[in-house]
Amino acid sequence: MTNPADTEALTPPPKPVITRSRATWLGDRRFDAGPQGRTHRIDAGAQEAPGPVETLLNALVTCSALDIIDILAKRRTPVETFSAEITGHRRPEFPRRLLRVEIELHVDGIGIEREHAERAVQLSFERYCSVAGSFAPDIVLETRLILNGEQGSVVRQSIWTAG
Repeated sequence: MTNPADTEALTPPPKPVITRSRATWLGDRRFDAGPQGRTHRIDAGAQEAPGPVETLLNALVTCSALDIIDILAKRRTPVETFSAEITGHRRPEFPRRLLRVEIELHVDGIGIEREHAERAVQLSFERYCSVAGSFAPDIVLETRLILNGEQGSVVRQSIWTAG
């Protein structure tokens, strides 16, 4: 009979997930970024496309939105419409990193209970959203859930990061 501790010692750790992308400079302050054949424009001058920090905020809100939509669908209370407003507060000095992020989530769907929607938001930001998990732990995140047109309380937390 084998000892479970011996079996665990023989099991190799999981391999990291590798994600690759590419950025091509187009001149001025514009880039096309993304995997081959699926690029989008990033404009640091914010003239014709979102800039790098706006792109980061968009990645955060869309990553969490997918989690929230999926979690509620698994409860058999599908989201009918979803939108979000996101605001990033940055240092005035360089590097002008994010210090605080405010997200207002608008979720609509028949039968979605506030408790379940709030739990979906919490799970997204604390456990599932890869983008949120990549943020520095000192960034304050503030979420406000508007469920079926009714505003709930503001939830403030530091972004959780894995060990």
